Amino acid sequence: MTTDDVLTGVALIMVLAVGSQLLASVLCIPSLIVMLPVGFAAGALIDDVNPQQLLGPAFSPLVSLGVAVILYDAGLGLDLGRFKSHNRIVVTRLIWLGVPATCLAGAALAIPLLSMSSQAAITLGAVLVVSGPTVVGPLLAIVRPKDRLQHILVWEGSLIDPVGGILGALVFHAVDATSQPTATRGILYFAVSLGTGLAGGVVGAAALWALFRVVRPGEVLGTTTQLAVVIAVAAGCDMLRDESGLIAAVLMGLSVANISRIDIPVRRQFFETLVSLIIGLLFTGISATVTPASLHHVGLPALGLAAFLVVVVRPLVVAMCTLGTNLSRNERCFVGWMAPRGIVAAATASTFTSALVAAHVGGAAKILPAAFVVIVATVTLYGLTAAPAARLLRVKRPSRSRPLLVGGDPWVLDLGATLKSTGMEVLMWAGPDEQRDRIQQAGLKIAPGAMLGNATGPGAELEGVTGVFLLTDEDDFNALATAVLDGGVEGPVLRVGAAQGSRGVVDPYRSDEVLFGPHLTGPALARRHQEGSAIVAVPATDGVPPDSDLLFVVRPGHRLEPLTADGPPRPGPGDILVLLAPAVDSGPPRKRVP
Repeated sequence: MTTDDVLTGVALIMVLAVGSQLLASVLCIPSLIVMLPVGFAAGALIDDVNPQQLLGPAFSPLVSLGVAVILYDAGLGLDLGRFKSHNRIVVTRLIWLGVPATCLAGAALAIPLLSMSSQAAITLGAVLVVSGPTVVGPLLAIVRPKDRLQHILVWEGSLIDPVGGILGALVFHAVDATSQPTATRGILYFAVSLGTGLAGGVVGAAALWALFRVVRPGEVLGTTTQLAVVIAVAAGCDMLRDESGLIAAVLMGLSVANISRIDIPVRRQFFETLVSLIIGLLFTGISATVTPASLHHVGLPALGLAAFLVVVVRPLVVAMCTLGTNLSRNERCFVGWMAPRGIVAAATASTFTSALVAAHVGGAAKILPAAFVVIVATVTLYGLTAAPAARLLRVKRPSRSRPLLVGGDPWVLDLGATLKSTGMEVLMWAGPDEQRDRIQQAGLKIAPGAMLGNATGPGAELEGVTGVFLLTDEDDFNALATAVLDGGVEGPVLRVGAAQGSRGVVDPYRSDEVLFGPHLTGPALARRHQEGSAIVAVPATDGVPPDSDLLFVVRPGHRLEPLTADGPPRPGPGDILVLLAPAVDSGPPRKRVP
């Protein structure tokens, strides 16, 4: 190919990947539903859109490194504090029992359906066990199931990718006509691959700790340093054992997220942008390698295989893995209806197909097109039905707002208790131990994480946070945190106003939108609350008394709208007003909620 052809192909893949994601966001559907058919159509219609020809032998290694970056980012969002009790039991069973059961069941049906040899069928079965955060995460973001279900599915998706990648590599080497290892050698291969990945993860985490302990780079250089270390460690592990770099990547992310001694600055927006771009390029590029001719005799049988995996295998596996746990029947049904195949399935199928075809394994040419059909079918099916299924099973998280209040002063606790009294789910976070103790004593839920960065970003996404309100008595902290969190959390990030004439280092120079009116600053709220004022909730029909101040409006469905500099929200029928009411002689005002 000429240089112009390469430039044209790379540019088209980039435009199609990003364009598909933009279209999916407009249509409010998972982006994979758009990316897969767009990549397939582009590969069929445009000769230059073929990454295998554009990149040659570098295509497969680049795919593996891209997946490693995705899994590292997924590891950053895995909080071991949430991986406990029955959640841990279910996820462990889904990995160690569900993976082999799915592999064997898929292979058993692939032999008659696709007219494959047993070697090609077991390879396809191994390829199709993986799900992954690249497909589960976007679906859960749309569905918003209950917390425990989201935690189980996120953990399963993040851990099953590296385990499935190792299993795929093991099966590939087992059926390769040039190797033919015995069962003992296969088990040894798996153990060595697992050990290589674990060792690589430990080395990578230690390298990150040492770099940030000695060099102390800032956010920008610190983020690119993480990227470089992840790619270097994953590449080194893969050179020793195929796909072991995926385990190393997940372990590194887990270490950075959960070991307090590893204090690494990170720009979440950069990683989210990078991962989104990698996902788009990989799915679009791999889809373009599937030709219409390869689907001619594979399409309908592969759809039958997908139906078998969805309707029979997944529900049976989940029933087996949740036996004896406290998950309800509806929760088990939802987990049993959520197993889309993702990027690792596409990447491993693309990698193994050509090698097994060259080794003259019967039916090997059908592995990639069959995997492509199953990926498209499962992503489309779950993407279109997961939300209705969650509503039907009543496992969908309520659409109510779930604000995160940052601060532990008495007036902030009063605000949290009042919002909770309206039926809203409230999370709180504070740094000092005495404030955290007061939050617990008030019966309010504390967001996980000893640091605010751990309570936001991936943590906020998992907890369903719909807005962050910074209400501490440190004006500069509020201003800096607003700047850092803005755009990285679903919903608004707002701060309480500083005292008029504040001489803070940062706050006077920040023009962010602040909460409440110009006279309701943080110090003013704290002073009035100390003098006896209270935060109350009253029906909107009562109106705002002349001596009270409006703070929030709670809409029907428990949707929260704050008062900002843009003006007060206009109350409507069924709304609840959250007010700062003055002190009364007969004692503190009682909260009046309909």
